[in-house]
Amino acid sequence: MTIKTLVTALSLALAPFAAAAEEQLTYLFPAPDFLPAFAPFQLAKGLGYFAEEGLAVEFRVGKGGADVARQVAVGNTDLGGGIGDTPIIVRANGLDVRGVALLGGRGYTQLAWRVDSGITGPADLAGKRIGVLSFQDTTYYNMLGVLASEGLSRGDADLQAVGPGGIIQLMISGDLDAVSAVPEWIAASKGAGVAVGQMPVDAVFPAMAQAVLASDDLIAERPEAIAGFVRALTRAVSDITSDPQAAAAEYVKIVPQHADKEAGIAAIMQEYAAKVYPAAEGFAFGAFDPERLKAAQAFYLETGIVRQAVPIEDLYTNAFVAPE
Repeated sequence: MTIKTLVTALSLALAPFAAAAEEQLTYLFPAPDFLPAFAPFQLAKGLGYFAEEGLAVEFRVGKGGADVARQVAVGNTDLGGGIGDTPIIVRANGLDVRGVALLGGRGYTQLAWRVDSGITGPADLAGKRIGVLSFQDTTYYNMLGVLASEGLSRGDADLQAVGPGGIIQLMISGDLDAVSAVPEWIAASKGAGVAVGQMPVDAVFPAMAQAVLASDDLIAERPEAIAGFVRALTRAVSDITSDPQAAAAEYVKIVPQHADKEAGIAAIMQEYAAKVYPAAEGFAFGAFDPERLKAAQAFYLETGIVRQAVPIEDLYTNAFVAPE
């Protein structure tokens, strides 16, 4: 066999592996990718789960959920991160994106309060200083839903858009009485010695977890790649829920920003495993509940957050989720 023939034979033999390696996917985060909220993505990449699905995934960072949705819609990124209800807002504005996987059947956002504020639950929020990430963010929309559950409106409380750092710092200093926050922000306040009470927002409002967003075009053109991405991500979430401590040990190796913080990361992962990741009753992990989407959209219409309804079936697909 000549060298030329040998090279040709080897090229043909390795072709399937080369094709798999060439299946590139970009994923756009709405915030810095080292945040513990994005641990399943980092684990899926760092532990080789994406690679086992034949995917080479590149992470990028956007400028919030609205920016991510725009970039997904126009094809500047293949997939992106949002919340389960993000398509309700952006699709009404002409961005043809939908959720393809939901990272848990519970709400991403938690209501937390300083115990010394006298708050014991949503009924006590009137007149209180409440922090949200921004006034164009799910933490804010969810807080409006919490207030409405007690017949309160935005004007009945002192809502303040303070950013993630402000939510933590002002809760610790006592300049905020309560916050609409994700688990790691609450853990930071507790870690500083603040006595904190909390409840999941979805106890009173149809809040949803993080979601993977894709455009209608990508769903039609590359369904196998999306399915592989969702399988790998589901596997990483399973690692966290089955053994948060072991998952934390792997995570801090993968994300250098959290070196020497394994105990804190494990505590955050336990919060997600218990309060966010469990699947909704009657649904497989990753699946969207159309009734929850319908209820959230009804509230957004009622409060003027969106001006027109979108068909519920256009907001999501469960086609990439393994059956229960």
